[in-house]
Amino acid sequence: MGQAREVLDRLTNAMMAKDREVIAACYAADVVAVTPEQGEISGRDAIYKYTLQFLDAFPDFTYEYLQKHEAGDIAIDEGYITGTNTGALTMGSGESLPATGKRVRVRGCDVAVVEAGQITAHRFYHDQMDLLGQLGLLPAG
Repeated sequence: MGQAREVLDRLTNAMMAKDREVIAACYAADVVAVTPEQGEISGRDAIYKYTLQFLDAFPDFTYEYLQKHEAGDIAIDEGYITGTNTGALTMGSGESLPATGKRVRVRGCDVAVVEAGQITAHRFYHDQMDLLGQLGLLPAG
């Protein structure tokens, strides 16, 4: 296992353990991330805030791995994000949606670039429409 794999595993484990200190330490100060909801966000503090919003909305967050990959300084995880929406969910617009109490299981993928033991670039992928549908927040069609 290389450094990239070790750091992304550490981040995922910290997310599931709600270890906020380790989550922040996994990211470089000048990290850049691309998210489905907010587009590009820059800096450790902004990405830390992004991850905490999700953990606050889904305090029982878990990640079910389907595949783990590593190539050089890049680690990729494919799997399912699961959790129960018991906290407010902050949308990309800044709007806050009240908790629905519904359990979700949404397929996701993370791609992380690691340099000197920290993530310098992180791409988060998950289906927002599937998430909103499972939460019962889409209009009936």
